[in-house]
Amino acid sequence: MTPDLSSFLPMIVLVGTDSAFFKAVGAAFGPAKALSLNVVAETIEEAARRPELEHAAVIVVDIDSRRRESLLALQGLVARTGGAVPVIVLTESFDDALARWFLQIRVSDFLRKPVEPKEVLRACIRALRAADSLPEEQGRILSFIGAAGGVGVTTLAIESAMLLVKAGGREADSTCLVDLDVQSGVCADYLDLDPRLDLDEIGPFPERLDSQLLDVMLAQHASGLAVLAARGRAAQRTPLEPGVVVRMLDLVSSRFDNVVIDLPRTWEPWTDQVLMGSNRVFVVTDMTVPGLRLGRRLAGAMGERLKEVKPRVICNRFEQQMFGSGLRRADVERALEGVFAGTVANNYKLVREAIDRGVALEAVKSASNVSNDLKKILFSEDAGAQPRLAIPARA
Repeated sequence: MTPDLSSFLPMIVLVGTDSAFFKAVGAAFGPAKALSLNVVAETIEEAARRPELEHAAVIVVDIDSRRRESLLALQGLVARTGGAVPVIVLTESFDDALARWFLQIRVSDFLRKPVEPKEVLRACIRALRAADSLPEEQGRILSFIGAAGGVGVTTLAIESAMLLVKAGGREADSTCLVDLDVQSGVCADYLDLDPRLDLDEIGPFPERLDSQLLDVMLAQHASGLAVLAARGRAAQRTPLEPGVVVRMLDLVSSRFDNVVIDLPRTWEPWTDQVLMGSNRVFVVTDMTVPGLRLGRRLAGAMGERLKEVKPRVICNRFEQQMFGSGLRRADVERALEGVFAGTVANNYKLVREAIDRGVALEAVKSASNVSNDLKKILFSEDAGAQPRLAIPARA
């Protein structure tokens, strides 16, 4: 007799009365053979005391947030599980006050309907990974920040995103590059794209940003890379509210398997949240004594400030010194001991041509030394991965 393996798989319980939507969600869960699915076709008030909810790996609740009874039942469910079971809420509308309340009662995540069934699946997978109930797969969030100006952060972020696109077989929704340097960001310029993120439209009303609006604001590169970037505002101070940043990254990480973030050097009110929500954080510096010191200093400060974050330093524009009194690789490794991620070769001519043409380095020269060095850093098992934490605030 063949055993029922579904009893050993993490169980996702869907609670709600929208049968058509849950049927679509069930179809999206079909390919996820590592998960089992159980639908409870009842309101949260009716289902809150069901014993099977206590044995769920994740509970997805579809509620009418206008009903006080539903909100009280949701609060009771979260309290009953004691935070041991992630609870994801689906609702047609919410405001800042309700979002804050969701966070206060420790809801794991919440999505606004209409929502793509695939986004519900990805939210469940994120919750399972955060709870260590599911092995980490290829999906990741990588953040790049410079220890100093002009060290090549944007170049490495773009090339890393291109390598992830190629590794994903150019599948739709594989990789998204997010430029969070809204004042002087040049990701779109480097790729010869028209930046489509309109901060004037969503800035005052982050709740307006949903999956449909995200589609409008994504620029698509010929390589298959999606780019979320706003037009740079030189000589202007453009504050970006934490609620906007968190909402954008929630949507992007729900849709894309890989997210690469180009961070500004200035520490913004939302920088901590972005770093804590990343799988890997790379500090980029160059092959100079001041650069190495700055890289180590920044990585150390980040590690002290955010205990969960394990930043690693990339030494960009590395040149191997065989003779003479210049820095050698051993000097770089010694200066960055404990936080060293690797080196990336100095190939200015190749990088400049790729930027001028708006293409990946591979389109100019396949298997270049820059790409090969980055591959070793990105795909090595000991490249400083850290458990990805849920971004802690949405309002």
